Amino acid sequence: MEVIELIYAGVFYILLSIVLIYRVAKGPNVVDRAVASDSIDIMTSVALILFSLYSGRGIYLDIALIIALLGFIGTVLISRYLEGRL
Repeated sequence: MEVIELIYAGVFYILLSIVLIYRVAKGPNVVDRAVASDSIDIMTSVALILFSLYSGRGIYLDIALIIALLGFIGTVLISRYLEGRL
C-alpha cells in the first residue's frame, strides 16, 4: 500500500470515529450506544493495524489484538447485563 493511501484511510477512520462518538453521547437508547462503542473499538484496532503497516513495527499488531479482544469481552458483558443475566 502506498503511504498516501494509508493516510487517507486514517483520516477516514478518524471522521467515522467522530460520528460514532456522537452516537455514544446522544444515542437514542443503550443498545445503540453499546454498538457504537464496539464499533469504535474495532475502528481503533484497524487504525493501529494501518499504523503498523505504515511504521513497519509489529508491536502495534499485538496492541490492536488486545484492544479487539477487550472490546469483544466488554460487548458481551454489556449485552448480558442488558438481558438481565449478569
